[in-house]
Amino acid sequence: MQTGTLIALALYFALMLAIGLYAWRRSTADSEGYLLAGRNLPPAVAALSAGASDMSGWLLLGLPGALYAAGLVEAWIGIGLFVGALVNWIVVAPRLREQTETLGNALTIPEFLANRFPDKAIALRLVSAVVIVVFFAVYTSAGLVGGGKLFATTFAGLFGDIGMSDYMLGIWITAGVVLAYTMVGGFLAVSLTDFVQGLIMVTALVVMPLVVMFGPGGTAGGSLALVPQEGFLSLTHGLTFIGFLSAVTWGLGYFGQPHIIVRFMAVRSVADVPTARNIGMSWMAVCLIGAIGIGLAGRAYVERNGMVLEDPETIFIVLANLLFTPFVTGFLLAALLAAIMSTISSQLLVASSSLTEDFYRLFLRKNCSEREAVNVGRICVALVALAAIAIASDPDSQVLGLVSNAWAGFGAAFGPLIVLALTWGRMTGAGAVAGLVTGASVVIGWIALGWNAAFMGGPGVYEIIPGFIAAWIAIVAVSRMTSKES
Repeated sequence: MQTGTLIALALYFALMLAIGLYAWRRSTADSEGYLLAGRNLPPAVAALSAGASDMSGWLLLGLPGALYAAGLVEAWIGIGLFVGALVNWIVVAPRLREQTETLGNALTIPEFLANRFPDKAIALRLVSAVVIVVFFAVYTSAGLVGGGKLFATTFAGLFGDIGMSDYMLGIWITAGVVLAYTMVGGFLAVSLTDFVQGLIMVTALVVMPLVVMFGPGGTAGGSLALVPQEGFLSLTHGLTFIGFLSAVTWGLGYFGQPHIIVRFMAVRSVADVPTARNIGMSWMAVCLIGAIGIGLAGRAYVERNGMVLEDPETIFIVLANLLFTPFVTGFLLAALLAAIMSTISSQLLVASSSLTEDFYRLFLRKNCSEREAVNVGRICVALVALAAIAIASDPDSQVLGLVSNAWAGFGAAFGPLIVLALTWGRMTGAGAVAGLVTGASVVIGWIALGWNAAFMGGPGVYEIIPGFIAAWIAIVAVSRMTSKES
């Protein structure tokens, strides 16, 4: 590993830790400060924090890898995500910012649901917390897999024989840095580091495809047409109706991602939401186009230069090492780490907030002090991280696969629940519990039966589709049956 690359990465790590210390001095005196930064995030910070926490390592690993392997048809995932994110900002963001504050100043999604449906408050908080912790352990492990792949591909042998593989070393280093600034600085540290990481990510996603296409060996992108795969540049080649639905319905997941929608709760005011939306969607559009470009141009570059790439999800890392000076390579790898770490930190904080607010303070220590609650939250961050490390320990894990499972779980369990809770006055607490349990159960069952890989002798159906539909029907049906009781 070149000295310049190490210097760039060391500067990146130092910046993240410095932001954590700054946030520790500013907003960790009480739970609202530690968990929501005092509901005072500026629009730009809220927007890039939501975007960076959303676009995990799959943006620079999973999505380019899918396009590298299958071609432009995989871009439907990005299109579905963009539409879903836009609707999320329009429908959910302003309502959630207003209602979480007016309904008891809720600090977590489970607490908001409990305040919205007081007759089922305990059940909602408990079930929500279980769903959040379980799926976030899986989701966080996807980010750690990305960190492990980064080290296994780029830093192999850097630290000599220390008794563990480069893959596991990468997981522990990634987790260690994230834990440091998340446990110390809380939500403000996570949001500010997300903002910086978002800027690094978008810069890398603009620079990389341009250099691949127009730099040495790229021939101005002309080699794209020479990729020996039929329909490589077609949006519809080999696309079935089920495949199309499974791709674009990724966008449904946005309504139920706690680590994303919690940013809506923390934005400075409802009036700031449109500004944040415009910034966030512009950032997302550029990032998605860049990721698609890396996958397509990267495949063309590899084919043109007679290279062999065993794992398509490492194309970003391989190109960073081949085409740039050591210091710039370090910056690009920092962008990958930024994508990974921004999501991990957000997920760890949301999971720990549920354990603290919806379990510890609810069942074990109702009258605990604010300082005690903050310290328990820090311990819970570490516990969830350890569970994620255990899940990520398999080096054959695929980033996109882990993300898709967790994304579907949250989207089906919380998506219909959040949308209807914010927009439908006749929804009841019993309906909320039914939707939450139904959505999560259908997704888990669908995956366990393997129907996401093959369904009734045909192609697999993405588990978010049946989960989302079943949860929506359960909420409406049970709410109508119990409306008089409520």
